[in-house]
Amino acid sequence: MNDIELRAALASALTDASQAPALLVAFSGGLDSTVLLHLLTDLRQRQSLPELHAIHVHHGLQAVADTWPQHCHEVCAALDVPLSVTHVQVASGASLEQAARQARYAVFADVLGAEQWLLSAQHRDDQAETLLLRLLRGAGVRGLAAMAPRRRLGQGYLVRPLLEVPRAALEAYARRHGLRWIEDPSNQNVQFARNLLRGQVLPLLRSRWPQAAASLARSAAHLAEAQQLLGELAEQDLQRARLPSGFDWLGLPSLALMPLSGLSAARQRNALRHWLAPLSRLPDTDHWAGWEDLRDASAAAHPLWRLADGELHRAAGHLWWLAGDWLRPAVGVMAWDDPRQPLVLPGNGRLRFDGAAPSGVLQVRYRQGGEVMQLAGRGQRDLKRLLNERGVPGFARSRLPLVFQGDQLLAVANLAGLDCPLPGAGKLIWCAPTSDQCLR
Repeated sequence: MNDIELRAALASALTDASQAPALLVAFSGGLDSTVLLHLLTDLRQRQSLPELHAIHVHHGLQAVADTWPQHCHEVCAALDVPLSVTHVQVASGASLEQAARQARYAVFADVLGAEQWLLSAQHRDDQAETLLLRLLRGAGVRGLAAMAPRRRLGQGYLVRPLLEVPRAALEAYARRHGLRWIEDPSNQNVQFARNLLRGQVLPLLRSRWPQAAASLARSAAHLAEAQQLLGELAEQDLQRARLPSGFDWLGLPSLALMPLSGLSAARQRNALRHWLAPLSRLPDTDHWAGWEDLRDASAAAHPLWRLADGELHRAAGHLWWLAGDWLRPAVGVMAWDDPRQPLVLPGNGRLRFDGAAPSGVLQVRYRQGGEVMQLAGRGQRDLKRLLNERGVPGFARSRLPLVFQGDQLLAVANLAGLDCPLPGAGKLIWCAPTSDQCLR
């Protein structure tokens, strides 16, 4: 590809860039990001672009890397692009590559403002390597779609405008323009899987099939299209499962189980992958047995499926996603000195009266077992039975705020008939930890 073709490819990928408040460039100082930054500064002279900023993430994994921020400053100064350098600590673990990537993308997600774009210089050869890596890990269609040209990141978007450009074209451009770039010594370490593919496997494939990288990248594009169709099918199936639960005040993602159970096993997994993708890292093939156990367990078993970032529970004919504070027990006794004011419950949302509040000091407690409640016309009733009558999901019962005056249980939040403790008093309203509707 000559300069005109490279500029055209970049301009085509950035046709709607004017919608972004700013363009941030992930700038390592290596060949790929150096060419991307140079092309962008050339493009802004030919058409209007949002303001450019470069970001360099210093991982501190090798001594030579300490000189790279200075190099990046010099390149950016010559191109009149502001640069920010962020130092990160890379967590130790089995995969240094993965830990460094997570640290880097955490920085990018943090610095991206609303609707801003982060431009990254991955190219066609990177796409081919990614597809091969995921094939070797046994990925499904979603994983084999490899890197998307654009996706959400933080408050903005990650955009890869060079994804259809071969690396050889970037190197030729850099040499034509006399660009300087960093050569990372760790790129020669074939103990890293991607380096092994880049340095040994792909060259061997190209020796037999010269268009190997282009063909692999094209396959990734076909798989991305297939994944889009699977996503559309999943949305249709999920729409039938998005039924009222009767407990919307829990503020939790939920699906009705029956519409999902009527689907084939493959469509069940497809719908759940689509639903869970923004909530948790997805399970591998072996762990999908947990879904079958959850689906097929008896209702009395209170089944749950533990995933990387939370738990899927089954209760009241629905599936419920629990994460964050919901996975920690709500404990303690709190005095509510002024019930006219909302009360913040540590790790358990907020509590308030909608209307007049009872006078006097109240206490907020959680179930310990054996609680009874005085109901007009019904006398004393066991709280456990009252919760059973209303079908309250088991996972929610230990978090339901109970309001006492002395030893008398006055009210149970959010449950009709149990939330109005005294004549003339308002309803007791609890906003659960994941709800943002409490103090409207």
